[in-house]
Amino acid sequence: MSASRQSHNARRYGFVEWFRPGEYERTEEILPDLIASGASYLRTHLSWAEYLAPGGEAWFDWLMPRLGRDLDLLPCVHYTPPSRSRTGRSSGAPVVLKDYADFVDHVLNRYGKYFRHIELWNEPNNLLDWDWRADGDFALFCEMIGNAAYWSQHRGWKPVLGGPCPFDPYWLDLMGNRGLLSVVDAVGFHGFPGTWDSEAGTWGGWDLHLGEMRTILDRYNRKAEIWITETGYSTWRNDEVEQARRFAKALSVPADRMYWYSWRDVPANVPVQEGLWFDPRHYHLGAVDENNQPKLLARLLTEGGVKRLEQVAQISAPMLLTRAAPIVVTGGSGFIGSNLAGSLLSDGEEVVVLDNLSRPGVDQNLAWLSDRHGDRVHPFLADVRDLQGIEAAFADAKAVFHLAAQTAVTTSLTQPVDDFEINARGTLNVLEAVRKAGKGAPVVFASTNKVYGALEDMPMAMRRGRYEPADELTSARGIGEDRKLDFCTPYGCSKGVADQYVLDYAQSYGLKTAVLRMSCIYGPRQFGTEDQGWVAHFLIRALKGEPITIYGDGQQVRDVLHVSDAVAAYRGVLAGIDRLSGRAFNLGGGPRNAVSLKMVLAEIERVTGSPIAADYEEWRAGDQLYFVADTARLEAEIGWKVAIGWKDGLRDLAAWLERNRIARAPRTEKRRATA
Repeated sequence: MSASRQSHNARRYGFVEWFRPGEYERTEEILPDLIASGASYLRTHLSWAEYLAPGGEAWFDWLMPRLGRDLDLLPCVHYTPPSRSRTGRSSGAPVVLKDYADFVDHVLNRYGKYFRHIELWNEPNNLLDWDWRADGDFALFCEMIGNAAYWSQHRGWKPVLGGPCPFDPYWLDLMGNRGLLSVVDAVGFHGFPGTWDSEAGTWGGWDLHLGEMRTILDRYNRKAEIWITETGYSTWRNDEVEQARRFAKALSVPADRMYWYSWRDVPANVPVQEGLWFDPRHYHLGAVDENNQPKLLARLLTEGGVKRLEQVAQISAPMLLTRAAPIVVTGGSGFIGSNLAGSLLSDGEEVVVLDNLSRPGVDQNLAWLSDRHGDRVHPFLADVRDLQGIEAAFADAKAVFHLAAQTAVTTSLTQPVDDFEINARGTLNVLEAVRKAGKGAPVVFASTNKVYGALEDMPMAMRRGRYEPADELTSARGIGEDRKLDFCTPYGCSKGVADQYVLDYAQSYGLKTAVLRMSCIYGPRQFGTEDQGWVAHFLIRALKGEPITIYGDGQQVRDVLHVSDAVAAYRGVLAGIDRLSGRAFNLGGGPRNAVSLKMVLAEIERVTGSPIAADYEEWRAGDQLYFVADTARLEAEIGWKVAIGWKDGLRDLAAWLERNRIARAPRTEKRRATA
């Protein structure tokens, strides 16, 4: 293979996706996303057994043209019908070996215009149905596949020999001795380093195994290509960053094609070949999950293809630190985390940025940190749900800011288990990693005002077109830390559990911990969405000239706080941790920065000089009519004060968005948003 062809093919890739009979809707959902990911190839099965089952012919008559319309299709012909099998199972040799070649011939006649290659694979690695120690069985396999391959070549198609897993060079060499390798155009290789092969002790590396294949093929068929017909990485431990790295690595190996298994996770209620949930790793090999939510790999490919993937995959784990103990910022590529990390780095600190890059755009924050501060930034790409995967990040830490979280109430309502695992279990993992390190690193935790619940028991009054507590003292001061905890929504529960664990670890284990229960933080480096980061979301939509959806009546009140003030508070708490340990503090803009959503919309209109079109929808679960933090306790303890008023802060964020992200829409005639 020439260097130029290797370079070209290394940029192209495919996916393996098995479509079960009757999955019309699932097929139509997956194909547009596969194409959007930049995939060139698709490998799928064409089961002989399923074809002869009731309805099978009609299914494949629909499926093969649909798949071959937009992608280079590789059908994998396998599974002998049990009625024709020597063993009565669907993966063994047929009683009459020629039947397999006849079925392949039928496939070529019926569907051949939709593909150029055809994979001949009848479970060569299934030792239950083929005994490789018995020369007779091996001869049967070679005869069956060889006849089908010869006939396919004779008719003008290119046969591909399926690969066993794990790879066995002895097996491949025997194929050559039997003449099988001389009648195929490509030979497949299956390998799952880091998921199965490494554990079995059979993985020697891509270069070793593909080098062995090339040596054998050169003896029998120098023209035959090597295809990675199946490789992948399971995210069963939530290590999506590693999956992206493994994909990028597989693209770089000296093979003529690479097929990644798979695009979508196997649904939890579908048994795999070994049985239902025989091994959980089988259920997390997709680039998207079973609910079609993209993992990091799918998101990067869809955003910018291989180039985008490689930009992130090249971010390495932190270097060994020799000069000073680092400060760890979990969620350090996020909005608050990157601002906090930037402040620490500007003061000469070494900072470990622990992040899984799950939120779109946050890798840009990490790149910003690295560009400004060089090798004092130590990216550690991992997920807080993976205790073993994150422990090394805390080994030498002198302090920890824990900001990594699932941050949206709406997401918690649709994915409560994931919300709990990230926020509650992830926080416990961080605490345990710090405790295990034994260095006494203090932990400052980012909690939320949602731990106080929806405040439904607090009488409200309408004053100046916005909700305020009927009690004028509360209205003047805000909600204090003596307010009872009242978790509601899965998000409030998961963050509340984490909040209490952080405080308890000070009491039970003597860790120096503190909690900041935040209100609405906004500012530069925020990638706001409708579900979280509403101030930035409003500004982004307004600058683009797009409509904004308000849930409720727009008269609900929040105290907004510029991120630079939030960073000052976090650093102030760390500086005073010896006397503040075991305590929780409210952090928000306070009464001076208490605004209704309508007030913010009006100010955005003034800042942008354009009207805002707003739609109003029903209230969402857990929405508070009012929350304003009483920050008197924090102010008294660390001397902290809000420095940036909300109007100045809004203008600062608008200017940053225009400089870095958003092209302002043309101005239009002034029109106020109305309910």
